[in-house]
Amino acid sequence: MKPFYIDPDITKAETLPSSFYTSQEVYDALIEKVFAKTWQFIGDQSLVGLDSQVYPFKFLEFGLEEPMLLSNDQGDINCLSNVCTHRGNILCHQGGNTKNITCAYHGRRFNLKGEFQHMPQFKEAEDFPRKEDHLYSFPIKKWGPWLFTALERGMDFQAVLDVMDKKVGFLPLDEFKLDTSRNKDYLVNAHWALYCDNYLEGFHIPFVHNGLNEVLDYGKYETEIHGLLNLQIGHSSGGDHVFDLPENHEDYGKQISAYYFWIFPNMMFNFYPWGCSINVVKPIALNRTKVSFITYVWDESKLDTGAGASLDKVEREDEFVVEGVFKGMHSRIYQTGRFSPKMESGVHHFHGLLAEFLRG
Repeated sequence: MKPFYIDPDITKAETLPSSFYTSQEVYDALIEKVFAKTWQFIGDQSLVGLDSQVYPFKFLEFGLEEPMLLSNDQGDINCLSNVCTHRGNILCHQGGNTKNITCAYHGRRFNLKGEFQHMPQFKEAEDFPRKEDHLYSFPIKKWGPWLFTALERGMDFQAVLDVMDKKVGFLPLDEFKLDTSRNKDYLVNAHWALYCDNYLEGFHIPFVHNGLNEVLDYGKYETEIHGLLNLQIGHSSGGDHVFDLPENHEDYGKQISAYYFWIFPNMMFNFYPWGCSINVVKPIALNRTKVSFITYVWDESKLDTGAGASLDKVEREDEFVVEGVFKGMHSRIYQTGRFSPKMESGVHHFHGLLAEFLRG
């Protein structure tokens, strides 16, 4: 696979070429070199909110699908391998309460920290148990009510959370409540990275989102770049439906309607005065993507107002253009484009990270 390169100078840089989005080889490499190296959203702490609760899930639903298991051990939340260290059987198939984790195949037992406890018919085994006989423990981070994990420990995810906390940490995040009635999954017939490309710029808002454009001040739209995260700030066009920022906040005095956080490679945390809409972009195939909208409400009185209103309509409008771009990527004529230095710094940042991770 030919390496990709994005010039760090946006005034000179070209976008990733169309072949990036149409190559199965590149798609497969992205799963292993990007998603296997970065963090993913699990859900919130209510999944294992009580002592002795467990919750099985898969890391990257359609890609890597690594079996993982959350456990609550006297208030400590662990993220463990959900694969028995004896013969590789899946340990837990559904969540619930349990005093220990016992494999239904041959009876190997672990405590809720993942430590080996007991195994029948192994008295004669030498050098047993080994450290490999404990369940592997994955890194886990908690921010507000939300939980994140990764396959590897190399990425400094705390630095990502610190940037977000600086902007919205004044909000009582632990009071945000999941509203499943507003959750929705969307299937997009396009490459997952194109969906992120579209999210990462407000350039298209006046052309694609008439309703959103009416409540946002396009001239004040901002993008901030922070390592493995970037932030888009939406300012209100009329001063309505904005955050009540504390005086010590760095944006105090500004009429801000939305903070749009994107975490490399596929997570969006969209904060509005009413709460947060989390979007997780999940690659299914080269030409198919699942986007999960997960809604957490803090102030119900502000729902369906300002920049956080009509999210389904905005999503459908985005789907239409993203699918159109994916069709265009198959053109024999189009190869690559240029970035708007003023409006597409977020896309440039994303492309640079993708090229860097693919190079290893």
